[in-house]
Amino acid sequence: MKCPIVFSALILLAAPAAFAKPPARKAAQKKAKTAATAQAGGFPAATPAEIERGRYLVEEVARCWECHTPRDADGQPDHSRWLQGAAIWIMPVHPDPNWAMRAPALAGFPSFTEQQGEKILEQGIGPNGLPIRAPMHNYHLKHEDAVAIIAYLRTLPRSSSPQ
Repeated sequence: MKCPIVFSALILLAAPAAFAKPPARKAAQKKAKTAATAQAGGFPAATPAEIERGRYLVEEVARCWECHTPRDADGQPDHSRWLQGAAIWIMPVHPDPNWAMRAPALAGFPSFTEQQGEKILEQGIGPNGLPIRAPMHNYHLKHEDAVAIIAYLRTLPRSSSPQ
């Protein structure tokens, strides 16, 4: 009688392991690479969820690539130079002396400190202490969203050419 009870107990203990998902190696490797990248730059490591939130905000909501990615000969975004800074291709209806003619590189977040980036995204104030120039939108994001955007931008490769 002891054998069936012991055998049943072993099955109950082993069952959860048998149905557990295999380790997600790629996700773990990606997470480790992201953390190492952030730490190598001296910035706080971001979680994969934070980086994905930043990607979503940059690419789908704010659509930063529209101005910060160079265009090819057909006027389409050049994906090989994603968010690496570009000449502004839209012009105001009426002349505006404060209109920016170039969007800075965002890939790798090379142009600003973390605090400057947060101030731009949360208050609309540039590194020079003045309101950011059109056509950049004047965002008033929550701090968590600004941090997520910066975390995502830091994961992108910087441009190899000077701005």
